[in-house]
Amino acid sequence: MTDDMMKPFESMKSLLAMQADVISKTVAQQQKAAQSLSGFFQDEAKKAQSLKSPEELVQFNMDTSKALFELLKSQGEEFSTIAEEAREAFVNEIGSYSR
Repeated sequence: MTDDMMKPFESMKSLLAMQADVISKTVAQQQKAAQSLSGFFQDEAKKAQSLKSPEELVQFNMDTSKALFELLKSQGEEFSTIAEEAREAFVNEIGSYSR
């Protein structure tokens, strides 16, 4: 095969490799997120056992909700970073076709 005929195959192989890499990163991030959430809820359950008054319960609930929101926000940002990096890589790869 000539070089011109090989370019589409090489490009397809490159895109498929990039896809596999993004999927691997996403799965790893999902596992990390699940472990973080599990640890968070286990820790909060332990803390909840020591609550003694309705006021403590309300404060605990507010603090836990804020902490959970921040954890989820952080996890979302990590997934967004993976997506943005993948988008840039794909755009660069596809842009190389027109060169």
